[in-house]
Amino acid sequence: MPTNKIMVIRHAEKPSDDGTILGVTAAGKDDKHELVVRGWQRSGALARFFAPRDDKFVDPRLAQPRTIFASAVKGDNKSLRPQHTVLELATLLNFKLDLDYTKGEEAALVKASIAADGPVLIGWEHEAIPDIGNLILGNKTVCPQKWPGDRFDLVWVFDRAGATDAFSFAQVPQLLLAGDSDKPIS
Repeated sequence: MPTNKIMVIRHAEKPSDDGTILGVTAAGKDDKHELVVRGWQRSGALARFFAPRDDKFVDPRLAQPRTIFASAVKGDNKSLRPQHTVLELATLLNFKLDLDYTKGEEAALVKASIAADGPVLIGWEHEAIPDIGNLILGNKTVCPQKWPGDRFDLVWVFDRAGATDAFSFAQVPQLLLAGDSDKPIS
């Protein structure tokens, strides 16, 4: 049965454009394609955000995913950030990340997400998240058309009552780390 819930997050914090804040591998080596330390902290916090020990979510619109997609490394896109943002959650749930799609393949990603069984989580790059939302919703009027470059702290939630119903859209603030905003993207 096709999913009734798709949750989309942007990858966690990345290196600064000016090179003053560097990305690091899990082993602590500098890597411009990786998360920064704060991003690794968010990755760890997201594990219990999407898989709480007591099954009580901080927001009733959230659910524990049964499938987790993250953008694959391919060609010029060498960023490991989407994968590593959801890696701790996948490890906790003993899931294999679905890395079958890369940036630019959002239509195929959405098709696979809708066909998945149970709640879906997508970790992606912010420039393409509005495209994902538009494809899920079937229009360009419901969700914001630009994800700000400085926001790493939101979940976009798409829900529908039944397999043939239209998806609704909501934004859920993560509020996991100091400085996270409770404001949606307008």
